[in-house]
Amino acid sequence: MLQYHSLLVNTVNVLSHRLSIGHSCKGLLCSIRRETHREGGFLLMANQKFFKSLLVLVSTLFLSLPTMAQRDFSNVDIVANHVAGSFYYLQGAGGNIGLSIGDDGVVMIDDQFAPLTDKILEAIRELNDGEIRFVINTHVHPDHTGGNENLGNMGILILARDEVRVRLSASQPESALPVLTYSDAITIHLNGEEVYAFPVPPAHTDGDTFIHFRDSDVIHAGDVFRTTAFPVIDTNNGGTLDGTLSALGVLIGTAGPDTKIVPGHGEVSSRMDVMGFRDMILDVKSKVAPMVERGLSYEEVASANPTSAYNARYGDSERFLRAVYSELGGLD
Repeated sequence: MLQYHSLLVNTVNVLSHRLSIGHSCKGLLCSIRRETHREGGFLLMANQKFFKSLLVLVSTLFLSLPTMAQRDFSNVDIVANHVAGSFYYLQGAGGNIGLSIGDDGVVMIDDQFAPLTDKILEAIRELNDGEIRFVINTHVHPDHTGGNENLGNMGILILARDEVRVRLSASQPESALPVLTYSDAITIHLNGEEVYAFPVPPAHTDGDTFIHFRDSDVIHAGDVFRTTAFPVIDTNNGGTLDGTLSALGVLIGTAGPDTKIVPGHGEVSSRMDVMGFRDMILDVKSKVAPMVERGLSYEEVASANPTSAYNARYGDSERFLRAVYSELGGLD
């Protein structure tokens, strides 16, 4: 049963990221958290109905494992891009990987998926054959931390916020966990660069970190900021709407007019781009808030299309709109 518990926790984390980010906490995902508890090392079920639902989930998971394992990464190319100074970033399948490269070795930000580790290391060696000294996780999601276990087994030191280690420890082996964790800002001095990593309010998740490469004047913002889609507010992993706005405010305040900002997904941006992203969120929030106050359902809010001015740029808005509606007190 303990194996089932570990598997279920991992399933909740993956489903939270892939399926229900931005939705209010309802249904089976929350039932797992609310209606199960540990006693004497066994997983107890609150009722028979939940147990049947759990069996369906486990069966579905086992049926899907071959498909997950067979995901083809063979055609994924890892592309290196120089941003400024000693800073590069890698694009592949998953979040943008940040790199500070120099005579002292490499500082790495995030590591995408485990099957890509060899390709990622090859791309880094083409830039610098020095030692990878540190990996900093910007947050918990598997498209940013999936390579942790491989790198940890190589003896590379992994750093992240306390919250990231706690969440990863529910489903990952010890070698995948951050070895050094922090709750306040830290600075790494390497390659003639101040690498300043600092926590931000609960935004995309409750474990988000911004990393400012001060001498190169580049900030890696993780998934708090992206150029490819509406914000993803993962409420199941502690993300919040107000925290997202606060964190973006911190990013705007930290960046200068010439600072390069690397998003978790998308292209290198400027402070003005982040301001536009934040203003979009504020605009949608200002439109949804009075509808929530009037007691409108989510379907009624969605039919009013409060994101219409931004859909062409950011795509499907449902996940984001549901998060805004829920965070503002919507009853659905």
